[in-house]
Amino acid sequence: MNLAPLLESGWVIQLHAGTAVAGVILGAMQFAMRKGTSVHRTIGWIWMTLIGITAFGSFFINEIRMLGPFSPIHILSAVTLYSIYESLTAIRVGNVARHKQGVIVIYVFGLIIAGLFTLAPGRILYRVFFGA
Repeated sequence: MNLAPLLESGWVIQLHAGTAVAGVILGAMQFAMRKGTSVHRTIGWIWMTLIGITAFGSFFINEIRMLGPFSPIHILSAVTLYSIYESLTAIRVGNVARHKQGVIVIYVFGLIIAGLFTLAPGRILYRVFFGA
């Protein structure tokens, strides 16, 4: 592993990568923790904030331009932002099942699947993990 390609990239990409990695870790912790506790709620707010920053920041990363300045991966960012809203709205009205479903959608699509796209040849994280 060579972090140089990431460290040489712009601050938006570094912030995006950092918040995404933190989101993967905190999200996994959330899935393993007891639900409804004050710790769960506190980490949940931190997690939602990190994921929001990750998704919103992606709109300023335009290395692959297929639809104007955007690429299909930006659809996942939009779905993630909408799912954050839906998940928070659901839990505020006591709909735990919808909240859980929304959080799973965010984690799987917004972090795992979107993260796999960053490992495509030519992308920064591909160079980090697999070299030039």
